[in-house]
Amino acid sequence: MENWINREEKTLLNTYNRMPLVVSYGKGCYLYDDTGKEYLDMFSGLAVNALGHCHPELVREGKEQLERHLHISNFFYCKQGIELGEALIKRSFPGKVFFTNSGTEGVEAAIKYLFKIGEKKGKRGIVALSGSFHGRTLGALGLTKIPSVSQNFPQVNYPVHEVSRGVLKDLEVLFAKERPVGIILELVSGSGGIEVIPQEDMKMISDLCEKYDVVLCIDEIQTGIGRTGKFFAYQLYDLKPDLVIFAKAVGGGSPLGGLVVHERIDGYFQPGDHGTTFGPNPLSAAMGRKTLEIIDENFLMAVREKGQLLRKGIEILREKFPERLGDIRGEGLMIGIDIKEEPSKLKDHFLKHQVLINITAKNVLRLLPPLIITESEIQEFLQTFENVLTIKRS
Repeated sequence: MENWINREEKTLLNTYNRMPLVVSYGKGCYLYDDTGKEYLDMFSGLAVNALGHCHPELVREGKEQLERHLHISNFFYCKQGIELGEALIKRSFPGKVFFTNSGTEGVEAAIKYLFKIGEKKGKRGIVALSGSFHGRTLGALGLTKIPSVSQNFPQVNYPVHEVSRGVLKDLEVLFAKERPVGIILELVSGSGGIEVIPQEDMKMISDLCEKYDVVLCIDEIQTGIGRTGKFFAYQLYDLKPDLVIFAKAVGGGSPLGGLVVHERIDGYFQPGDHGTTFGPNPLSAAMGRKTLEIIDENFLMAVREKGQLLRKGIEILREKFPERLGDIRGEGLMIGIDIKEEPSKLKDHFLKHQVLINITAKNVLRLLPPLIITESEIQEFLQTFENVLTIKRS
């Protein structure tokens, strides 16, 4: 293992705080290191591996597509992309799809689309919430309101208006005064600590968007494709978004992202306004098409049930260890737990017990297990969590 770590240090830019783990292969909800040791994966590649590792249907689909063609460019019609686009529209709302390679590229496309709308309507600027994460490329970075991420990198010369989650009542004044073209929201923040926008707040935002003709843009990069127990998180609300950004789980483990643009705001992009070489990659699209076939309504119901089981187990642990665990929040299998003491050490203890967890927003244990996780695997995690908390108490 050390050899690979040393080789990376000499070869790759130092941009990640990696765990001391060299992965050899994965299967289901487990990863295996280069010694064959097994680890329960409780954040599934940051919500990318919704169907776990090496799902047999995805492996089969990928092999079949590899034998057809791997890349054709955007000069030709891609059947796999068309079929995936149709499936995404069926699972969301009438409209059209644009494919990208990642979430941050989806946000960049959304910024350009909103700019085009603003040009036609004489409006300018985008509203973003404090604590939000929308990507690391420069346009998306301007919408990312986490100081440790945005830092002092250069900003795109386009107005971004930040609104605190706690003072959403100020939104109407901002809409009336600044006349922004759109607002972008995470309904459940990912890197921001699994903060859920309350139903009443979202209704107020939606009503204001309608009143002031502001495009309602929902960032579903982490919450989408079944993570919250609904195909898209906005379906937990009485919402009619104008634009949805998706990525992560949509490609079945391969790079893929994009937008669904509602038919009521269709027509603002023309050939040449935007594009991507892969647009989409046929392999990613084929994997995405199969992913959506698997994540049907029965699958989503099971996600909700397993999310309730996991959350109930954590609540029982909080009763036993109130000095260690704080607030628990989230939706479906996207759960955040406030860790009161030494969150980084907690992560290390989990690793020693062969369970992989993620800490975000400094002290929030973010759980994003594969959506295929079983009840026995949930119990395995909960038992390990109790063991780890017991060790820390002693």
